[in-house]
This record gives sequence, structure tokens and C-alpha cells, in this order.
Amino acid sequence: MKGLLLTGLLTGLLAGLLCTDFAHISAATAAEPAGPGFQAARLRYGGGGDWYSAPSALPNLARALRERTTVVVERLEEAQIAISDPEFFSYPYLFINGHGNIRFTDSEVERLRRYLLAGGFLFADDNYGMDESFRREMARVFPDRKLTPVPFAHPIYHCFYDLPSGPPKVHEHDGKPSQGFGYFDGSRLMVFYTVETDIGNGLEDLGTHDDSPEVREQAMRMAINTVVYSLTH
Repeated sequence: MKGLLLTGLLTGLLAGLLCTDFAHISAATAAEPAGPGFQAARLRYGGGGDWYSAPSALPNLARALRERTTVVVERLEEAQIAISDPEFFSYPYLFINGHGNIRFTDSEVERLRRYLLAGGFLFADDNYGMDESFRREMARVFPDRKLTPVPFAHPIYHCFYDLPSGPPKVHEHDGKPSQGFGYFDGSRLMVFYTVETDIGNGLEDLGTHDDSPEVREQAMRMAINTVVYSLTH
């Protein structure tokens, strides 16, 4: 808990930088960040699902943050963290995705709840296959709250890039529209969940999937917004 709160203080200072100037940043400055900074963490989970899916997504997101924003990125490499790890509370931004089953232990359910209510942020992206188990496990984390649609006017769609129609459509599987859902603590969005889109695959290295440059750009803009929102709210 102490680690998360300390990191929250640091990211709060970074947020001040973000609010003052998004556009003016040099490549040289971005390439050599000084001191502690942002590192995206991928959540390792049990249940048999492929928590490691889209391995180049988070490094590419970190690189884009360095190039396009004033977020001080500590490392391009993702951290891979389990809820039970001692350093879990040191990472204020978590990413979870996959195609299969997710299962949390009882202690992980309680720890994840404490993490999110203490200010942590979880970006969950369904690769077409984890929806049922993710909803089931998050209902255990927040039995007193509902997973609700995030309206298009919400700041997560406008805090850096303007995405007036919500999550962009990356991959087409069954003809359904892309959607964003969330768990809220008051007005703060603490869990952002994208379905029927596959944002993570849109972030992967060029040529990994048959995505157009326009689609890949929209996926990156959505991902950048999740980081900016998590640092400023």
C-alpha cells in the first residue's frame, strides 16, 4: 500500500507536467528519462488463459508515450506482475488481456480490490475469449458494484486524443460494435474494460496482424488515453 501511495505521488507530479504541455517534447529528452518514471505492468493470472498475449503491445505503448507525451517513461519493457507479488502495489497502471480463462484466488480478489480502491488503475482488453471469466472474477472483486458502460463523453476518450465514438474497432469477429465498460469509485474510473475490439493486438509490431496504419493509430490513441487518464485522475 505504501509503495502504491508513494508511486501515486510521483505520478501526480508527472500529471502536473502532462497538464501543462502535451505537445512540446524532444526525442532526446524522451530517450533518457531521469529518475523514477512510468512503467506499464502486465497482470499475470491463473486459470489457464494466455496472460502473455500481444507481447509487443506494452513496449510499443511505452515508446509512443515517450515520443508523443511528456510522461517520463522509466523502461520500455513491461513489468510482469502477479497480484500476490510483494511489489504489486508499486505499479499504479496494470494491463490484462488474453483469449482464455481467468481465475483469481480469494486472497488475490481481496488484494486487487484494495489496490484499485487505493488509486490503482486496471486496463482490461478482451482478445475475444476472456469476457465471461473476466466479468465473473471482477464480480468477485466488486460484488457491491456493477460493470457499467463508459459514456462517450467520459474523459478517458478525450483526455489526450479525442475519441468521440469510444473505443475504436480493431479486429472484426462477429459484427458487434466495440464497447468500453468500467468500474467506478465515485467519479474515478478505476477499471476500464474494452470488448469487441482487441486494442492490444492493434498495438503490436507492424506486420503481426493485418491491421491498417489507420486502425493501428486509433488503437494506440486509445491506449495512450488510458495512461494519461490514470495519471491525471
